[in-house]
Amino acid sequence: MADQTDARRFIPLNIAVLTVSDTRRPEDDRSGDTLTQRLTEAGHRLAARSIVPDEVPAIRGQVEAWLRDPGVDVVITTGGTGFTGRDVTPEALEPLFEKRMDGFSAVFHRISYDKIGTSTLQSRATAGVAQATYVFVLPGSPGACRDAWDGILAQQLDYRHRPCNFVEIMPRLDEHLRRGASIAV
Repeated sequence: MADQTDARRFIPLNIAVLTVSDTRRPEDDRSGDTLTQRLTEAGHRLAARSIVPDEVPAIRGQVEAWLRDPGVDVVITTGGTGFTGRDVTPEALEPLFEKRMDGFSAVFHRISYDKIGTSTLQSRATAGVAQATYVFVLPGSPGACRDAWDGILAQQLDYRHRPCNFVEIMPRLDEHLRRGASIAV
């Protein structure tokens, strides 16, 4: 079983939070508030926070700006993962992924199933790596944000977590970009 050891020192990350919603405003963005509270309580820094409408160009544009920002290590989005016509966050962001993180979705749904049963099927939570930055795409409910943070992200974004975590491999996330075209795929 995985554990956390104090033999390693905590490394704070710079995390940007994006709420995708046609109706949320800063004063009623409970999901964004949930993520911001949890990440800062864990010792990380809020690098940026924004709300954009459920539109592919708006979502992609904001995330691409953060991907270019060397002060952002992780992007977490909340909202737009359902099946309605306005739910387009996976469509906006998955094309940016150089590597998909299929295990994130699997574990998220396992945790969610324990809380909401088969209703977890109504989420298209996803994650990946884009431009050496982790991107996590979460549903828009505070409960889903709590589940993802408490059940996955708190451990994987903590360098002290054993046997492995996302932080320890961050320096190597862009190896494929540095190798360039010399490697045929």
